Amino acid sequence: MKALQLTAYGNPKDVIKLVEQAEFGSLATDEWVIDMEAAPVSPTDQYIIAGIYGELPPLPHGLGCEGVGRVSAVGSAVKHVKVGDRVIAPLLQNTTWSTRIKTRETWQRALPEGNLSQMAQVGMNPVTALLILTEFKTLKAGDWVISTSANSAVGRSVIPIAKSRGIKTVNIVRTPDLIDEIKAIGADVVLADGPDLAERISAATDGVDIQLALDGVGGPLTQQLIEAIGLYGSVVFWSRMGGVDPTIATIPVLFTGKSLHGFWIVNWLKIPGNRERLTAAFEEIAPLMASGKIVIPVAGEFELDQYVEAIALASKHKGKAILHPNGKR
Repeated sequence: MKALQLTAYGNPKDVIKLVEQAEFGSLATDEWVIDMEAAPVSPTDQYIIAGIYGELPPLPHGLGCEGVGRVSAVGSAVKHVKVGDRVIAPLLQNTTWSTRIKTRETWQRALPEGNLSQMAQVGMNPVTALLILTEFKTLKAGDWVISTSANSAVGRSVIPIAKSRGIKTVNIVRTPDLIDEIKAIGADVVLADGPDLAERISAATDGVDIQLALDGVGGPLTQQLIEAIGLYGSVVFWSRMGGVDPTIATIPVLFTGKSLHGFWIVNWLKIPGNRERLTAAFEEIAPLMASGKIVIPVAGEFELDQYVEAIALASKHKGKAILHPNGKR
């Protein structure tokens, strides 16, 4: 078996090694094995390699936060998957950039068939989109949500997930040239960031009471979102792509009961019972991915030993780089 291993933090070509690992041998009754088919290079992976992620395991360790593969062996007590099923690999365990994984997790189920490079990305961004959409407010069909960073993988996932629930979306992009592209994937309203954004959101939605805004940018945009949501509405921070901390006027928050929340899936997964909730989450998300309703751009596909090129391409933020640990098929 082969795996990519992080030996230090820094330049990928200097700190990542392709290593041989021993075969697993006999399985315990509750263990099962995944032969990895595809795993993206995600921003989380890049932050870990650079040593700047929120949690860093002791070095050296494996790499790869998400991906999919085929079940190749199961212990005698494993009933939730069978040999041949395509499944989601364990999330955020730094294991997917390897040819095989052994696990005891029980939330996985067989995935529907779909484009391999798309299905490889179902594990992180789409589930983040679902959770920020559902964990902080209970929206019903006909309600509106504001989503920033609409061109990102999470932003692109919010649109079809919301649409499948009958929820309408106001999507914020950095520049006007992205408006038509985001409208084409099903957005109800797309607006470019800039002055008077709250007023433009109100005009585009006929002044409806919007209770939820999803903020992946930060900076001055956050204050505009606070102004755009209604009484007791919530802004959920899921990223800081703008690279600038928000400046928030606290008096309006005080007198309107509006709230700000942070969301990091690492912490969500630590809450007892939440990993088991992933089964239902992916039963909702995976068909959207398999049918092409959720599409996350792919910039290139690589063999495992091409990891330096894959990470370099991913760093350009023009689409995901996909590693194929057992070779491209």
